[in-house]
Amino acid sequence: MYNGMKRAAAALLIAAALYSLLGFLILPGIALRLANQQLALYATLPAKLERLQLNPFSLELSLWGLHIGEQEQQQVAFERLYANLQLDSLWSGALHLANVELDQARSQVLLDKQGRLNLAQLFKLPERPTAAPDEVPGEPFPLRIDRIKLTEGKLHFADRRPSDPIELIYDDLSLELQHLSTLPDDNAEITLTANGPEVGRIDWRGQISLRPLSSSGHLTLSQGQLKSLWPYVRDAAPLVLDKGQVSLATDYHLKLGEKLQLLLNNTQIQVKSFAIKAPTGRPLVKLANLQISDARLDLAKQQITVGKVRSQQLETWAARERDGQLDWQTLLLPTAQDSSSAAQKPAKTPRPVKQQNPAASKPWQVVLDDVQLRDYQAHLVDRLPEQEVTLELGPLNLDLQNLDSLGTSPFHLKLDSGLGEQGQLQAEGQIQLKPTSATLKVSTRDIDLRLAQAYLSPFVRLELRSGLLGSDLQVDLSSTAPLALSVSGKAQVNQLHTLDSLKERDFVRWQQLNLDGLNYQHGDSLKIASVRLNQPYARFIINEDLTTNVSDLLIAQPVTATSTAAAPSESTSQPLAIHIGEVVIADGSANFADFSLTPDFATAIQQLNGRIGTLDNRSSKPASVDIAGKIDRYAPMSVKGSLNPFDPLESLDINTQFKQVELTTLTPYSGKFAGYRIRKGRLNLDLHYRISKGQLNAQNSVVVEQLQLGEQVDSPSAVDLPIRLAVALLKDSEGKIAIQLPVKGDLNNPQFSVMPIVWKTLRGLVLRAAQAPFKFIAGLVSGGSQMDLSHVSFTSGSAELDTQAKAALDTLAKALKQRPALRLEVEGRSAPLSDGPPLAEQRLAREYQNSYYTILQRRGTPVPAEASQLQVPEEEKAALLEGIYRTRLKQQPPIEWAQLESEQRAAQLRNAVLQLWARSKLLPRRLAQARAATIKDFLVDRGGLANERIYLLDVSLDPAPVGGKVNTALHLDSQ
Repeated sequence: MYNGMKRAAAALLIAAALYSLLGFLILPGIALRLANQQLALYATLPAKLERLQLNPFSLELSLWGLHIGEQEQQQVAFERLYANLQLDSLWSGALHLANVELDQARSQVLLDKQGRLNLAQLFKLPERPTAAPDEVPGEPFPLRIDRIKLTEGKLHFADRRPSDPIELIYDDLSLELQHLSTLPDDNAEITLTANGPEVGRIDWRGQISLRPLSSSGHLTLSQGQLKSLWPYVRDAAPLVLDKGQVSLATDYHLKLGEKLQLLLNNTQIQVKSFAIKAPTGRPLVKLANLQISDARLDLAKQQITVGKVRSQQLETWAARERDGQLDWQTLLLPTAQDSSSAAQKPAKTPRPVKQQNPAASKPWQVVLDDVQLRDYQAHLVDRLPEQEVTLELGPLNLDLQNLDSLGTSPFHLKLDSGLGEQGQLQAEGQIQLKPTSATLKVSTRDIDLRLAQAYLSPFVRLELRSGLLGSDLQVDLSSTAPLALSVSGKAQVNQLHTLDSLKERDFVRWQQLNLDGLNYQHGDSLKIASVRLNQPYARFIINEDLTTNVSDLLIAQPVTATSTAAAPSESTSQPLAIHIGEVVIADGSANFADFSLTPDFATAIQQLNGRIGTLDNRSSKPASVDIAGKIDRYAPMSVKGSLNPFDPLESLDINTQFKQVELTTLTPYSGKFAGYRIRKGRLNLDLHYRISKGQLNAQNSVVVEQLQLGEQVDSPSAVDLPIRLAVALLKDSEGKIAIQLPVKGDLNNPQFSVMPIVWKTLRGLVLRAAQAPFKFIAGLVSGGSQMDLSHVSFTSGSAELDTQAKAALDTLAKALKQRPALRLEVEGRSAPLSDGPPLAEQRLAREYQNSYYTILQRRGTPVPAEASQLQVPEEEKAALLEGIYRTRLKQQPPIEWAQLESEQRAAQLRNAVLQLWARSKLLPRRLAQARAATIKDFLVDRGGLANERIYLLDVSLDPAPVGGKVNTALHLDSQ
């Protein structure tokens, strides 16, 4: 038995020696040789395994120095691979490895431009037989590995498909797996750490199961550089990454089955120092920091929930180009070159179209619980207008709560942003996307209205010098189709200043415009409780060609084919209801100029204050008006009454008054229409216009004080009238001209116009006064009597005033007293045919008296003081007549008269003397002078007129008197 034991022990020792020889020496050598042969047979690149070591007792296998690829470009390599096989593999039904270690593994994962993977091309493997369609896949090889550890690994990934190749290098890669198994429901613990110079650090801890294939755990990416993966983005959009760093941390659960399941929880994402540019180098976006926390993704439910989003200091640039597109559109949309290059690529074989799963069309749901954006800046440029518009938006702060991409629930918005250099925009409220609705409080402060300049320039030649918009509004939107929008609150525009860019003069401006109690209901009504204008100003100019500065500012727009082809359609909808509670004007002013006159006319209105009552286009009740101001600083003006501006023909009652307006400002009008400048004078106007149902009844009262005309002006438009005389006729004793100009008519008649009637009435008044001045002034004292004071009638041969003439002169004197600016001119007249015979009789009678007076004196007979006081006896006249004939005719009586009887001879002598004096030119002239003097004496002595106001003109002869009366003409002139 002892020998048997010895033999058994020897056999065991021999077997052990042979086993050791086989395990330690023979099998490793054979395996190494076979491995290198297989590598040489199937590898497409140089491949070699340097050493293989086996411990047959502990079943430990070590492979050393595997190299696949060129020496400088090795595709796969490791320093050592260690595996420890367990004996229970013989009876457990699964290959059991206690430990697997891989040291200093190096691998290159390369994709060429055609998308071919280098690892798939390392070996030329024989083709596997095609499986039958009904063949059931076999079970995976049973394998259990207690521990797998990778240390000091290196991975080089390169993708040459993008225009700029991508290279990722992890030079410190370590992996540890605990309890990896291909058996059902076995979970392995995994820990992965990877570091790279540009890709950041990856930490992965979790569990992984191969049957079914699933994994859960925690994944962290720290300080990853976006530049390493940016070529993928750049090929889709030509955006140049300047810098950017991302960090990621998340809990995950992944399961691969009939349907992929991926669940991310507690996801944290941080992007820092992110900046992208356009290919031209123009900056597009700069971001200081973006943090996403408490995020959750459910792939099966297609749902992303983000708990918090925090972002600071984003700066972006955007522009609308000349073609109307945003520059971002041109960057993000594929270009024609991209489309053509894509078309040149070989077409892929189309895959059979699968029936679309209804669930696949389900939209993703993204829920943002809490978003806070701080210190954002947006630099916006609009190049579509001729003048480029630049808008600076920021610093912008935005808060969002409960934002759901499905839009079926409301979310809260709060916006606070700067707008321009000093503007502020704030908005806060609830918004819902489906159906669209919103309730917002919107506030603006000091929004610079000059931003609108470029959009106004194509339509109006107006420069916005300044203007600041402010508002506090409540915006309520309940529907978009149809649009149901309401806006309420208040608004104001401060320091509005517009400039006429043609004349470089102020056009419209105000210090402040307040709209209080604003309430707008889209398509229905606009209500404003009050409109308050502080220091408003406007300029209105009439040009030389009678156009206005307003029409000059408008730019004619080209007529498009659409506008000409479309026929105007009548809208059946009710017009917008407009209700304005009141309009208040404080310290307003205006300038008016008329350059159609010579010289130019200009005037100003200041201190304009007042109120206009309720304006309502759906109410027939007129609005009250009470406005007062000053013209040229000192002359008061007022407008009072009521009107309906939306339908002025229905109801209007306005009384406008101007007091003490200096007429020197109206010199251009007087020069154009009257032909004289105005040296002095003031104007008072009382214009009362009443309209009821289109019927106009206007009473216009004009009072001119102390009017004095100046030098004459050449004007083709001047009326051909004696204007100075007309002014003197109209001016009363107090230096006033009072004119009443009533106007009546039907304003519904398109041929009816107010101003032509006013001008016609005024012109008719002046015309009547100038053409019939005596009838005009007679009406001043005789209550509109038709008495003609233009002449005084005398009996033939007489210079005495009868009763009728005295009455007419009394009336004339009274009228002249009321018109102290008038002066009277008396033109003495006589008619030889009518006045000659009586004048000859009167002269003969005087000759009788003078001759007899001389005879009496020679006789020594007492005589009166004057010859005219003598009474010549009839018996003396015959003898006196003989002397008168010889003296005046300077001849002897004809011889044949000696044969006549004394009475006949006396008759012949008398007729001869009378005919001589009847043909005299001196006697009628003296009579005419006497008649003029009689009139003047009467007006001075009895009428009380100043001597200086009555002028005696040179006398005239009337060849054809009427009715035996001789009319002495009177004329009026102005002083």
